[in-house]
Amino acid sequence: MRDPDDLAGSAILVMAGLMGIAGVAMAAAAAHGADPRLLGGASAMCMAHAPALIALYAARPRFAASVVAAALLSLGTLLFSLDLVSRHFAGHGLFPMAAPTGGVLMMAGWAAVAVGAFLRKRRV
Repeated sequence: MRDPDDLAGSAILVMAGLMGIAGVAMAAAAAHGADPRLLGGASAMCMAHAPALIALYAARPRFAASVVAAALLSLGTLLFSLDLVSRHFAGHGLFPMAAPTGGVLMMAGWAAVAVGAFLRKRRV
């Protein structure tokens, strides 16, 4: 059986990779005729948070809040970006307040990073 910490780390890296792919794809679409306001915004969120997830992955042994912060950043970015992509392609968002909910989750993720600085570090 795999160590739960290994599974969390794998999940963080999978999300970082998928966000990177999505960010590049949406940037390309925005540059080639799609609405740059919606797809560009979604791309920017993905491209900003993918490296943050990689950093949180690397910090896991020493940073107790890394998994919680990564989960909040991942879910928030996913909701925010998918809402903008849905608005572009379907003409409506995922559900009312999806993008703001995603934004609040991303802010909570960054707050977890800040609060995590004061939490007791795990032993390596």
